[in-house]
Amino acid sequence: MARVGPGQHVLDVAAGAGEQTTGMARRVGPSGSVLATDLSPAILDFARQAALEAGLKNVQTQVMDGENLELPDEAMDVVVSRVGLIYFPDQHRALTEMKRVLKPGGRVGAITYSSPENNAFFSVPVAIIRRRAGLPPPLPGQPGPFSLGAPGVLEAAYRQAGFRDIEVRVVPSPLRLPSAAECVRFERESFGALHQMLAGVPEEERPSVWEEIEQELRTFEAADGFIGPCEMVVGVGVN
Repeated sequence: MARVGPGQHVLDVAAGAGEQTTGMARRVGPSGSVLATDLSPAILDFARQAALEAGLKNVQTQVMDGENLELPDEAMDVVVSRVGLIYFPDQHRALTEMKRVLKPGGRVGAITYSSPENNAFFSVPVAIIRRRAGLPPPLPGQPGPFSLGAPGVLEAAYRQAGFRDIEVRVVPSPLRLPSAAECVRFERESFGALHQMLAGVPEEERPSVWEEIEQELRTFEAADGFIGPCEMVVGVGVN
């Protein structure tokens, strides 16, 4: 949808470990480039290593705040953010920064989770941790995994930031793993937001929280393994 292609220069905001970075680097080819940015230097090391292992020489990494992109105006052909924009404290500022660094006609693409009920693999742990930590429900507009998932919300955010020709699709994306235990391991290793929420739980109680999460997630196990309900919203806008 973002029309990433040969020779383009792509910015990956909140790139994480860089799975999508390497995919786009293959698409742009040796005449293009991908700049992977994140606030975490450690996680960008994974992105850098993944590019090296894939034999890709067109990937660079840089520690950067997505709300304050240290790049010139109109420097990029495409900007993408996979499950990153949802966590920015000021999502509007992040989008306007993405627009600023895009060339005229360039595209921004973001992937977010849809509603909690359609993403139980994630919303179940969130709900359990929120209860065990005594956290209040999220406020409207507060950053979080489902902050841009309601119908029309991502489209409205793009429009407010000045993008045009906006296209939004809902994509079923079930999470398939061998077991609920593997899902818990994946979430413990990869989902920083859950660990932030757990900060309000005494350390000695945290193992029992993860045990409760695994018990609840076992309802999604079947003969062919764990299939966690997941639904993504993919939105693209043109500068």
